[in-house]
Amino acid sequence: MADSPAVRPEAPEQPPAAGTRPAISALDVVALLCELVAFGTLAFWGFATWPMPWSLVIGIGAPVLAILLWALFVSPRAVVRVHPFVRALVELLVYASATLAWWDMGQAWVGVAFAVVAVTAGVLSGRRRLS
Repeated sequence: MADSPAVRPEAPEQPPAAGTRPAISALDVVALLCELVAFGTLAFWGFATWPMPWSLVIGIGAPVLAILLWALFVSPRAVVRVHPFVRALVELLVYASATLAWWDMGQAWVGVAFAVVAVTAGVLSGRRRLS
């Protein structure tokens, strides 16, 4: 019994006071803009590249699916709490789908530029969340 380490229970983390939230940084704004551009890109891709009956299905369905994945796993108030690695994979999946949509529309440089900005913002905000 004497060899066991002294363990002290830690106080549970207190939630922030009502009506307060952390300050919004420029990185948060860039990450939000990347999310919105990804959703808009998927809608534009669906409406612009598919023939008429499918353009409505894919133009509405692709961004709705991306928003659903984002709300379930990535958002600050995610419904399902997952490991940070899974969260990063879902975020990367949404960004990669928007990048591939730009490539499919013949705008490879726009896709590459979006990918660089989105992945950089995702990595920086992910590192900030972990620290």
